[in-house]
Amino acid sequence: MRFTSERRLDDGVVEREFTLGEIPGILWTPSSASAPVPLILLGHPPLGLGKMYPRLVARARQAAADGFAAATIELPGSGDRPRPAGAEQARADLRRAMEAGEPVGDEIIDALVLPLVDKAVPEWQATLDALLSLPEIGGPVGYSGGVISIGIRLAVVEPRIVAAGLFAGSFVPRTMFEEARQVTIPLHVLLQWDDEGNDRQAALDLFDAFGSKEKTLHANMGGHTGVPQFAGEDAAGFFARHLRQPQAGARRQASSRG
Repeated sequence: MRFTSERRLDDGVVEREFTLGEIPGILWTPSSASAPVPLILLGHPPLGLGKMYPRLVARARQAAADGFAAATIELPGSGDRPRPAGAEQARADLRRAMEAGEPVGDEIIDALVLPLVDKAVPEWQATLDALLSLPEIGGPVGYSGGVISIGIRLAVVEPRIVAAGLFAGSFVPRTMFEEARQVTIPLHVLLQWDDEGNDRQAALDLFDAFGSKEKTLHANMGGHTGVPQFAGEDAAGFFARHLRQPQAGARRQASSRG
């Protein structure tokens, strides 16, 4: 991991851009931390870090206010990264189906989502390896938002992620429902009830498929961009409970030994 820039935001959060091989990313850390802090991985749709930056930095500021570091990476095929073979055709097929008011078929969804998941998840894991080697990052780790299929796969294959906040509203291949049944970590799922681009019933079916004993669905009225402010506060509370708890337990044990 190579840091390419560093600046301090107006609230004291330290923002550093980095590259990991061909993968660009951003790390935000609270300036007041006196010990290694937990980490939240910030997922996002494949629209490019430049376009998503205002939303990402707002989420990172909230994480820092709660005492957590936050990090994100440019997804494969986004920003200046090369487009994978077949991705442009899959996006064109999706646009054509949606403009015609036709159902989006499984073949289009699979071609659009599965190659992205297959490439993005190992890149997230490599990024996590690098981040956890930094002295200021100590875990535990949460995953928040982005393409829900990426979150599902990470929750299944990455044991260092102990809790996930997922955003319903992206197309989900049928095979991901089987993977969802293998998810066991605590989940906080956000659903916009009137999301014009979301299959509400599919989102509800996916929530039902998750194998986690602790899973919460927060459904709010409104479209894709109408997420109420308190929904973000609820998500922050979820991560505060699950990322601080192990550290609190460790402190209690240390105190009892002393």
